[in-house]
Order: sequence, then C-alpha cells, then structure tokens
Amino acid sequence: MPGRIKVAVIAGEVSGDLLGGDLIRALKLKVGSVSLMGVGGEALEAEGLVSLFDYSELSIMGISQVLARLPKLLMRIRQTADAIIAAKPDVLVIIDSPDFTHRVAKAVRAALPALPIVNYVCPSVWAWKPERALRMRPYVDHVLAILPFEPEAMETLGGPPTTYVGHRLASDANVLAVRAAQWAKGGTHARGETQRTCLILPGSRGSEITRLLPVFREAVEILARRSPGFRFVLPTVPRQADAVRAMLRDWPVEVEVRVGAQAKWDAFAQADVAMAASGTVILELGLCSIPVVSNYKADWLIRMMHKRIRIWTANLPNLIGDYVIVPEYFNESIRPGALARWMERLATDTPERRAMIGGFDAVWDIMRTEVPPGERAAAVVIETMAAKAARG
Repeated sequence: MPGRIKVAVIAGEVSGDLLGGDLIRALKLKVGSVSLMGVGGEALEAEGLVSLFDYSELSIMGISQVLARLPKLLMRIRQTADAIIAAKPDVLVIIDSPDFTHRVAKAVRAALPALPIVNYVCPSVWAWKPERALRMRPYVDHVLAILPFEPEAMETLGGPPTTYVGHRLASDANVLAVRAAQWAKGGTHARGETQRTCLILPGSRGSEITRLLPVFREAVEILARRSPGFRFVLPTVPRQADAVRAMLRDWPVEVEVRVGAQAKWDAFAQADVAMAASGTVILELGLCSIPVVSNYKADWLIRMMHKRIRIWTANLPNLIGDYVIVPEYFNESIRPGALARWMERLATDTPERRAMIGGFDAVWDIMRTEVPPGERAAAVVIETMAAKAARG
C-alpha cells in the first residue's frame, strides 16, 4: 500500500459524515497520508475534505421534497461523478444515502471500471426492495455493514461481499457513560424508590412529533393519575424546541424539556424508562440499558407501501437479538392505557424489566467488537483495494 492515497468519499447525512471521519482518521494511521475529495460535512472537513457542495442539500425527506428538488439533485449527481472521474482517486467510499451515492457510484464505475468502490452502511435490503442487493454487484466491490445480521442477509440475497465492522454507538463515549450510570443506579429499582423518570421521545422530525405527541400526552396523563411519583423529561433537538414547548403548553402534567445532544445524554443517565418513536433511538436506549416501548404512526405513503416491507419488526434490538425484546405499537394499535401500564412495569424491578434488560445485554454482546468500527472499516477498505489491484 502506498504511503499516500487519494480517497473519494460521499456522505449525505450527519451520521454518515461521522462514520467517514472515523474511517479517514484510521486510514491515515494505516497508510501514512490521505488526500480527500468528494462530499461531506464537518467530520470529513476536519480530516481535510473540501466538499464539492453543502452536503445538507442531500438531507431531504419524503417524496414531495425529492420531486421538488429533483432537477438540482440530478445536477449534483452528475457534478459529483464528473469530479471523481476527473480526480482518478485510488478508492471511492460511498456512505449511506443510497438514492444519491449509488447513482454516483454507477456513473463512476462506468468511466473508471478498475476503481475500487466500497459502500459503508448496508442499504436496508433486508427490510424492503431486496432486489437491490443483486443490483449492487456490478458497481460495489465491498459493503461495510454496521448491523451484525447484514452480511448473512446480503449473501442470501446475492449482494456484494459484506463485512460487519461494528456500530459506532457500541463504542460511543456517551453510550458508555450512560451504561455506567444505569448500572450504578440499578439497585434503586429493587429498593422500589418512589420517584421514577420517564423519557418522552416523540422523534426529531416535525411530522413525527405532531403525530405521536398527542398519543403520548394521553399516556402521560393516565400514568400520572395511576402513579403520581413519575417525573417526565422530553429531550429534543434545537430546531424543534419551540414547537415542542408550544405543544406542551396546555398539558396538565409538567414535562421538563431538555435541548441539545448533551442534555439528551444527561436525561438518558437519569432515566428509568422511555416511551419513544420507532427509530435509531430505540437502539440507543437499548445499548444504554433503558427499557422502552416503541411507537410508530406512519404517514399515508408508508401505509400504502407497507406490503413491500419484509421485516417482522421495526426495531433494531429485536432484529439483532432475533426475538421480541422491545414491545412495539403501530398506528391505530397504539393505546395510551397500555403504554402507561408498560411504563409502570418497566420502571421498577419486575420480570418485564429484567427480561428487557437481559435482552439488551445480549444485543450489546452481539454488537461489541474488539476493534473500533473506523479501524476495522479502514482495514477492509485497504484489503478491497489490494484485491481489486490483484485482479487487474
């Protein structure tokens, strides 16, 4: 491996940018020097990337937004592919955001067939549109998976070679700190102390919050009547703070609003139980050993497409553990009364709480890796480059 390599990288989301930053730092330690080009955010820019454009342009949600911005997106795909082709890098790493990154990769493969292309974060082919796995083979040489069941799923579906490199959350300093705090306070549940902290996590997108918070309000009112010792805390992101406070203004139960990333982790450390929107936060809570009930109210488009969704559960702890660890409710099946009773059972030392914590411990054991994800990802990138070179 040369002492200096040129890496083209594309990350379209904050999470992908963070993964890219970890990967590039590890590559620098292994090969000596790395020059960057492509698209990314603060983490990749800290490693020397000058992004071709503001990567937040790629953070769009919903078909209406995609259609409205389609001409510009198509222009950005062509711009990015042309820049990579002209730069002739030693490797292309595409990170998540498959609607954008995979289209760039196809164009680059057509022009530079010898260029190794690595896909960091496996597309959710195991959840829907499984045919995508086979279609990736012509333009992706290797996939770096962040979920332990994905290599087997990709092999079954005929996708490119896939390696589980680990999940960033399993070695995240905040998660480790909350796990330690939860372990330290574990005895309070057995002692039956009266005050319990219940997290309310309705999501970070406006549409999620609007759909779920009214249901959570009913559950909180029931829980407060049945168990007056509960304290309620709602962590949220800065851009949603005003909207959340406005929605909480007429609640009959006091709810503490915590704003920002650090405030969220502080709330997690104090929590006994959570009601949450389905999503990555369920895995965060699981790795932090905080019992949770998952809730999902889909918009009209997802309801129309539900028959194409192949997975038996929407929650990552359940998929990783391969059994029901986290109870989940969807759409009209969400019952505030059931949610309130789950909070009661999961906040104290009950068989339900012990079973869920045991499941989370199993998930932790499955997900933990001896080598940090960025370091393992860097090793696979180097191996892929060498294998591609050997094949000529």
